[in-house]
Amino acid sequence: MSGSPESGAPREPRVPILMYHAVAKAPNDATRALSVTPEAFTEQMALLRGSGFTPVDTASLARSWRHSAPLPERPVLITFDDGYEGVHRHALPVLSRHGFTATLFVSTGWLRGEYDTGGGLDIMLDWDQVRALAAAGVEIGGHSHTHPQLDQLADDALRYELRHCREIIAAELGVLPASFAYPYGYSSRRVRRAVREAGFTQSLAVGNALARRRQGPYALRRVTVRRGTGIEEFERLVEGRAITRIFARDRALTKGYSMVRRARQVRRKAIRSRV
Repeated sequence: MSGSPESGAPREPRVPILMYHAVAKAPNDATRALSVTPEAFTEQMALLRGSGFTPVDTASLARSWRHSAPLPERPVLITFDDGYEGVHRHALPVLSRHGFTATLFVSTGWLRGEYDTGGGLDIMLDWDQVRALAAAGVEIGGHSHTHPQLDQLADDALRYELRHCREIIAAELGVLPASFAYPYGYSSRRVRRAVREAGFTQSLAVGNALARRRQGPYALRRVTVRRGTGIEEFERLVEGRAITRIFARDRALTKGYSMVRRARQVRRKAIRSRV
């Protein structure tokens, strides 16, 4: 993932940021495709350990790139979106056994407790479990309050989703979250600006590519780990091999849907201008 081309100039480091969702033995239909079994997660973490990778959290990676500070050998990020209960039940013991850090991005309105809006797709974490994860060294980041497509929201609703999420995490954990991940991976220049103005200092998209410094702190890319990701494919992902081919279908679908989403935005702006 790093090295020098023939010219002798150093290549820009590329870092795999792994995007997980649920870790579950029997996920429901809504989360199955983006879940992994506890056994698969255990095998994947063992591969990282055996291959000499060093997990860092999102804040550490962004801070290193922002200040041109060195990273450990073979850095990798392990991230979880949404806040499924299996992250505490199944993933945390494996992470702790290896001494691995990770980042959990929570949708605060999906977690069990007083802020629950009922939108969670499966069994979600409660705040005691989130605190236990934080105490074990897992960075807790924001993932909005109700998990909407942020680039489809009006400005006031967008600001509410970001700030309410950040305020709830601060109230529950006693520290303001520094990192954010866009729900569905969708963002825009307006959304990235709003995330920065809300107080987050870095944010993750999807993109299914390795992260590079030149992507900027508010558009770092990740690679998706899902139920169909076998151990050989997982190894290719973290080594940065054949990623374009692995996610070719995903890229085609994303490109087509992006056109639909842009058309919706144009239509909404036109409607607002006539009101």
